[in-house]
Amino acid sequence: MNKEDISKEKLSSAMDEAKNVLEIEAEAVLKIRDNLDGSFKEAMKIIIDCPGRVVFTGVGKAGLVAKKMAATFSSTGTSAFFVHAGEGLHGDLGMIKNGDVVIAVSNSGESDEVISLLPSLRRIGVKLIALTGDNDSTLATYADLILETDVITEACPLNLAPTASTTAAIALGDALAIALSTYYGFTQEDFALYHPGGSLGKKLLTKVKDVVEIRKQNPIVKTETSVRQALFKMTKTRMGSTSVVDQAGNLKGIITDGDIRRLLEKSADFIDRPVKDYMTVDPVTITKDKLAAEALQIMEEKEINDLPVVEAGKPVAMLNFQDLLRAKVF
Repeated sequence: MNKEDISKEKLSSAMDEAKNVLEIEAEAVLKIRDNLDGSFKEAMKIIIDCPGRVVFTGVGKAGLVAKKMAATFSSTGTSAFFVHAGEGLHGDLGMIKNGDVVIAVSNSGESDEVISLLPSLRRIGVKLIALTGDNDSTLATYADLILETDVITEACPLNLAPTASTTAAIALGDALAIALSTYYGFTQEDFALYHPGGSLGKKLLTKVKDVVEIRKQNPIVKTETSVRQALFKMTKTRMGSTSVVDQAGNLKGIITDGDIRRLLEKSADFIDRPVKDYMTVDPVTITKDKLAAEALQIMEEKEINDLPVVEAGKPVAMLNFQDLLRAKVF
């Protein structure tokens, strides 16, 4: 189709429909929030008391929702997995054991594959939670607990394609996952443990001690050292600053090449004077055990390129902004 063939009128109408979709789905989520009741809390109790695993099942679009829920639960501290309802009828039910909690997702509550699982699930001895839009459905009748996801209408103009109902179900699943995560006291460190790969893993697992190994430089001068010698130290170590310490090796300040350039704009008389006269006193520091992401945040907020790494008040390394970027901590 050529660009000239696109109907502006139809495009405008489609844009209006897109906005309508978002309004309908937002209303569906708000309805779920407003109707959140004791059943939600009871579902939490069932899962917390569960001696086994949490198993999600469904078919079609609801199956995709259930699979997403299982992934969200697992990544936020509640061990869970997904069993496709159709595959469950052909052997995968063997993955489910007595004592497990099964959360079955079906908007109608009448999906053939899901309904066909119910007698076997009862014999296995699971707790069954129905996440459905129909409290009078077969699934709801079999369930030990119902989490209702009823919506007024689908966002589809034909009121056929699962849209608002799947959004409502996902939102309720997310709410349950995060509520459980909060109850368990799930921490940032826990999250990092389950997400070791990619940029997220880098951000959550990389420590300052890992990044300083990239350059392995720790420029240090004494308070009485001349600015000239401090500049030589920076040049030799290829760092943009140097820590300044007293006779006992305690950090007293920092001087940067930027400081020296700004001084040179006025005069060069200072070059052989001691760095203590020009250093930044009591600079911001960090320790090796801190997350590198925390160091990056400090450096961005303070607009600095180097950050002394200290132990017991003594500089043991110099962290460089570029090294944080090389380590992909962003």
